Amino acid sequence: MLIVAGHLVVDPTARTSYLRDCEEVVRLARAAPGCLDFALSPDLLEPGRINVHERWASREELAAFRGSGPSGEQQQAVLGADVQEYDVSR
Repeated sequence: MLIVAGHLVVDPTARTSYLRDCEEVVRLARAAPGCLDFALSPDLLEPGRINVHERWASREELAAFRGSGPSGEQQQAVLGADVQEYDVSR
């Protein structure tokens, strides 16, 4: 199993709209083969922080979902990121 966890940083005034724009991505991820969980959520203390939590059955299934990655508009909105992958296979 692969866990992807960390956070993104966006302009605090744009966080709500950024998350709203990600709703379809979350739906698609949760329906993707191998996705065990996928969540993006606003941080309770830092107004520009978005917490990332994903669980995938395999790296291959994660890679198949990622494809070309986020849209250019979404990438431009991200001011910083600290997201790591953890392989927790037995």
